[in-house]
Amino acid sequence: MNSVHRRRLQLVAFALSVLGWILTGTCNYLPDWKNRSLDLNVLELWTMGLWQACIVQDVGGTQCKDFDSFLALPLEFKISRILVSTSNGLGLLSLVIASLGLDCLKMEDTEQKLKKQLLLLGGVLLWMSGVLALVPVSWVAHTIIQEFWDEDIPEIVPRWEIGDALFSGWFGGFFIILGGSLLLSTICLSSDHQLPEQYAMADTQDMHPSTSGNRRL
Repeated sequence: MNSVHRRRLQLVAFALSVLGWILTGTCNYLPDWKNRSLDLNVLELWTMGLWQACIVQDVGGTQCKDFDSFLALPLEFKISRILVSTSNGLGLLSLVIASLGLDCLKMEDTEQKLKKQLLLLGGVLLWMSGVLALVPVSWVAHTIIQEFWDEDIPEIVPRWEIGDALFSGWFGGFFIILGGSLLLSTICLSSDHQLPEQYAMADTQDMHPSTSGNRRL
């Protein structure tokens, strides 16, 4: 892979990672991880997120209230708040590190090895950030589906349903992992294509002694 195509692929990978980080950050603060509507009042929609619960009315009004205690949250929401917040912080750190290793950032030739190491570290951290976002989102979705089809719960009891924030977390985590994978692929492809150049230089050096020997003869 030549430098132009590698640089373009790195920019695409970095843009995907930034988009994924924005989506996971939005997922963290959206109060719409799960929602339910009451049969007694169909004009209101109850939503619940990691940080607050809201009541959305069809007339356009929305009332939200922050959770008073972390301990009062369900177990999956406690763990999800920690994992998603960690994912956002780790994602920001990985983006900063990966940006220092991009080819578009000019450095001295002696620092090219350092750039590859930064790009490798940034790609690995992006993978970790994406996984930390996908795990809690999938866990909460599994819990919602499991409770929705639980036959022990009476049918008259309203059921929670999957909210839009979970889809933002799924897409965000996927884009972060995809961006990190593409960044790592640019390192592998560039290293593979450097081998023929090294062999060519070695062959050139081997040819010079034989040429000089022929001249002496």
